[in-house]
Order: sequence, then structure tokens, then C-alpha cells
Amino acid sequence: MPLLIALVTFVVVLLIVGGLWSLSGGDKQQEIVRNRMAAVRKAEKRGEVSLDLKLVRDELYSSLPQLHRLLIRMPWAGGFQTYITQSGLKIKAGKLVLWIAVLAFSAYVFVAFSYNQVFFAVVAALAAAALPLAYVAFQRYRRLSKFEEHFPETLDLIGRAVRAGHAFTTGLEMVSKEAAEPVAGEFRTTFEEQNFGLPLRDALLNLADRVPLIDVRLFVTALLVQKETGGNLAELLDELARVMRERFQIYRDVRVRTAQGKLTALILIALPMGMLLMMRTLNPSYVTVLFTDPLGHLILGGAALLQMIGAALIWKIVHIEV
Repeated sequence: MPLLIALVTFVVVLLIVGGLWSLSGGDKQQEIVRNRMAAVRKAEKRGEVSLDLKLVRDELYSSLPQLHRLLIRMPWAGGFQTYITQSGLKIKAGKLVLWIAVLAFSAYVFVAFSYNQVFFAVVAALAAAALPLAYVAFQRYRRLSKFEEHFPETLDLIGRAVRAGHAFTTGLEMVSKEAAEPVAGEFRTTFEEQNFGLPLRDALLNLADRVPLIDVRLFVTALLVQKETGGNLAELLDELARVMRERFQIYRDVRVRTAQGKLTALILIALPMGMLLMMRTLNPSYVTVLFTDPLGHLILGGAALLQMIGAALIWKIVHIEV
């Protein structure tokens, strides 16, 4: 037992030190260069830019060289880093992986040593590991929702700039300076990419990749078609803004009409766990067998699995895409 405690303490301290070390930010100038090279890399994958990408360094997933080399071999690391970037958080994938490992391991050790229950220790570890991911998902949803809300105003601004005789790229620069975040930041990146030599088509496609919204894809597609076939760009932008505002209005109406269903879904999802906690508090002997008997562990595991399936089905029913 003392050897096990010493080993656990060593691993926890090692993870915490690694997490704190990863908190130290890298060189900002190197980060800017990496972001610009990432934009060129995306264009090269589309076959539009002929550059020797062997000279371009891989995207840095962690300031820890060992962790970076480990993550760069993982096929999901690139998508995971893109997901984090879409949330607006200035954090690398390696740092988030370290925090997930620290929280999961700490929760497992605490529950396992406190209650001597492996099943609940595993559940606690999974719940602790899900907390950083849930936070990133929430920040990503809030950032994309804010972008979607302000996007029609951005199209109006570009349309007014085009009517005033400015070039489309000048309109991008005006948006990067005058629009609200996060729209200004994304368009600033797009303007800088084309300003430093990337073709406008690839800069716009990179914008659609960074912001996975249907409105942005419509905007980019309409611009590329207009660039090839011609037409009145200002009228096109005005029509896009009108369609997006109407779609957003319909989305708000749907949210109001499905609010009762979502509340019912939350109650149904929380009811089993709430009843279990209440019975555990009011009459512990009534539910103790679920926690002490091995068959009770299987029943709890099956109930949790069915609960997750039911929650997914209910959420699918009340969540309507517009």
C-alpha cells in the first residue's frame, strides 16, 4: 500500500507539473507565423498553391516537445485543435489533453481511495474528463452563435463599402476594424491571408473552414460564383443579409416553440438521478444494495447507458435545425 500511494503521488505530481509547464505561452511571433503557414497548408491540400511544404513546420500541438511528437502521430489531433480554435480559447490541444488527464486521474484516485468502489471511480474519472471538453464545446457554441448573429451586419458593411467604390478586399479590412468580435477577428485573419499573398479564393475557403456555419458557406459560395460569372456584388450581399436575417428570425421562433419540450426533456433526464440521490438521502437502506452488490453495479451501468440513449433521442426530437 505505501508503494502504491507513492506511485500514485508521483504520477499526479508529474501530470500537474506537466500541465503547469504547458501553461507557459510560446513566442507570439512564432504563433503568428504558424497560423499563416497553416493557411498556406490548407490551400496546398486543395491543390491551389504550389509550395514545397517540407519547408513548412507542422502545427504545434503543445509546447512540450514529447507531447507534441506524440499528438502529431494521432489522426484526431488536427481536428481536435481546430475544434478548440473555433471556441476562441487560446489553448493548445496538448495542454487540454494534460488537463483532462490530470482531472480524470485525480478524480479516479480520490473516489477509489475514499469509497473503495472501482465502478464509481471510473464514472467519476469519465465525468471529470468530460468537464474540459464540455467547457470547450460551450465556448465554441457561444462564439459561433455570436458570429451568426452579427454576420448579416457584416454583409451590410461590405455592401456599403462596395457601393462607395471600394474594392471587396477593402471591405474585408473595414470589417476587421469596425465589426464586433468574433466577426472582426475572423475577417482580419482572412484579410491578412490574402494581403500576404494567398489567393482570395483560398482565403475565403479558409474562412469557411474556420467558421463551420451554413451562412458563412453560403457567403463564400456566392462570392466565388459571382467572381466567375459576374454580377452586382452589392445586391448579392444585400440579398444574402436579408435571407440570413429571415432565417435567424425563424430560428428564434422555433426556439420559443420548442422551449417547453426542452424543459420537459431536461426534467426527464434529471429525474432518475434526482430520485436516486433523494432516496440515498432519505432512506439509504432502500438503495444501498445497488452500491454494494455486484449485480447492482451492472444494473446501475445499464440504467446509465439507457439514460444516455434516451437523452440523445429526446434531444434529437426537440432540437430542430433551421
